[in-house]
Amino acid sequence: MTALSIASSFDGDTREQTKDRAKPAKNRVQFDLAPRSMERLNALKLKTEATSYAEVVKNALRIYEALIEETEAGKQFLVRDAAGVVSPYRLFL
Repeated sequence: MTALSIASSFDGDTREQTKDRAKPAKNRVQFDLAPRSMERLNALKLKTEATSYAEVVKNALRIYEALIEETEAGKQFLVRDAAGVVSPYRLFL
């Protein structure tokens, strides 16, 4: 297993100041990944040209949240294959 730590910002009070604005407070999250999951994370980092694992995870969370919101709103996702055939794509079984 590989450990991964991610520092994330949130809307909260901070006492540290920069020249023009306050730095956002950060939370540190650490979790273990199986070797296969770490390979997937590395592959996504390379494919997306992300600068860090944190960037990959934050982007994935944004997309995951959007997909859930659309699904909860009753929307359906469709995929089109190379032949032009459109079919439903089941995200959450």
